[in-house]
Amino acid sequence: MTLKSLLPALATTALLALSLPVFAEVTLNGTATETSAKGPNVKSSATGSKGVVATLAMAQDLYTLGMASKDALTVLTAAKLAGSVDIKAVERKKDTRGSALAGEAEGKDLPVDAATMMVAAKELAGEDEVLAGLVEDAMVEAGRGRVGGASSTLSRLSAGQTDTWEVPFYGDSYAELAVVGDGDSNLDVLVSDENGNTICYDVSWSDKIYCDFVPSWNGYFYVTVQNNGSTRNSYYLLTN
Repeated sequence: MTLKSLLPALATTALLALSLPVFAEVTLNGTATETSAKGPNVKSSATGSKGVVATLAMAQDLYTLGMASKDALTVLTAAKLAGSVDIKAVERKKDTRGSALAGEAEGKDLPVDAATMMVAAKELAGEDEVLAGLVEDAMVEAGRGRVGGASSTLSRLSAGQTDTWEVPFYGDSYAELAVVGDGDSNLDVLVSDENGNTICYDVSWSDKIYCDFVPSWNGYFYVTVQNNGSTRNSYYLLTN
């Protein structure tokens, strides 16, 4: 299990209180059984190989780093990573609560994608012929050999509001998820199981988190995303 940060339990408790109270294990034939007496739905000793969601999360982190340092090569690397994954847009069950902050700034419509990263890399390369050539070559190769397996859902979350998503994962199978925001505001994120046990959380000043784990049984997990900034944040929920 990966925890991006270990910060005050009070903030985690506040997020957990906003999660949907569902207490059922989903079996392979679609029936449900009570799991209130069970511990966390995660195998603490189980691991897996990081997959496409980790690749996308890494691309976002590299892009942020590259833009901050004005490094064309780092941004180009991020663009190539993001462009190596075929992402399928899907609908998911979501509950949004809270009142939008009065007078909030509108914010961006989408987080950055591979194409946006590539344009940024080209601009940073400027008149450097070597870097510009690398970017042009990458643009030509863009989309070739993509690896599938990632699903994404877009949400435009107003400041002061909280989304809670219901996401199913199979037991004994490696699970990955990430929240990737547009950078306009702070997003606090909590991932919990159907019994309310914390799996991953992040309450740092960030709008990105990556979480991977192996569930012990088939079940639903709840991803609670809270916008604590003053600007709307458009973010993707990514899963494998």
